[in-house]
Amino acid sequence: MHLSLAAEPIFYFLGFPVTNSIINTWLAIIFFFGIGLTLKIKGIKKIPLGLQNFLELVLETILKYIDGVTHDRKKSERFLPIIASLFLFILILNWMGQIPGTGSVGWWEHKEGVKILVPFLRPATSDLNTTLALAIFAVISTHVFGIISIGFLKHFNKYLHFGGLFKAIKIFNPLKIFTAFINFFIGIIELFSEVAKTVSLSLRLFGNVFAGEVLLTVMASLVAYFIPLPFMFLELLVGLVQATIFAMLTLVFMEVASAEAH
Repeated sequence: MHLSLAAEPIFYFLGFPVTNSIINTWLAIIFFFGIGLTLKIKGIKKIPLGLQNFLELVLETILKYIDGVTHDRKKSERFLPIIASLFLFILILNWMGQIPGTGSVGWWEHKEGVKILVPFLRPATSDLNTTLALAIFAVISTHVFGIISIGFLKHFNKYLHFGGLFKAIKIFNPLKIFTAFINFFIGIIELFSEVAKTVSLSLRLFGNVFAGEVLLTVMASLVAYFIPLPFMFLELLVGLVQATIFAMLTLVFMEVASAEAH
C-alpha cells in the first residue's frame, strides 16, 4: 500500500484540481449546514430538546473553557464563534478519517512502475493545504480581535514601535533612544513570531493526522481485520486532542492580542 504526502486530484473543475481532501472538507461543510438547516426548520425552542439541547451543552462547555483563559464572560462570548467553529470543524475533519472507505476505496494507478491506490476520500487535515488555510485564518483572526479590542495604532505598535522611537529622539535622551531601538527590533522579531505561529499550527495538526494515517495504513497492510481497531480508537482520541490544542492555542493568541502592551 502507498500513502501519498500530497492530496490526489479526483477531477478538475474549470481547470482547478478537486482533490480527495477537498471533497472531505465539503462533506464536513454539508454536515454542519445540514445541522443548521435542521435547527432552522424545527425552530429554536426556549426549552431545548434533542439536537438543540446537545448543541447547547457543547457550546456551553466550550464557553467555560474559554472563560478559564479570558476570565471575562463578555470577551469569551466574542471569542466563542471563532474558537467553537475551529474546534468543531477540525474535530469533524479529523474523525471523518475513520469513516469506512476513507483512504481505502478508490482506483489503482501505475506510477513509475509502482501500482498505487488513489482513494476517493482522504482526511482533510492530512493535507497541508487545509491545515495551513486554517492556521492563516486563526492568526488573522487574532489580529482582527486585537485591533477591535485595543485599536489599530496600539495593536500596530506592538510590532513596530515607531511611537517610542519618535518620542525618544524628540527629547534626545541617549538611554531612551537606545531602549527604543531595542524595542523596535524586538517588535520586528514579533512579526517573525506571527509567521512561526502559522507554521507551527499547520504543521502540528498535519503531522499528527498524517502520522495516524500512516500508522493505520501499515497496520491494515499487515493484518486486515481486528488488529487495526484499537489504533482507530486511538486516532479518535488524537483527533479530539489535536482539535483542542489548535483551538486553545488560537484562544491564547487572541487573548494576548486583545491585551494592551505593558
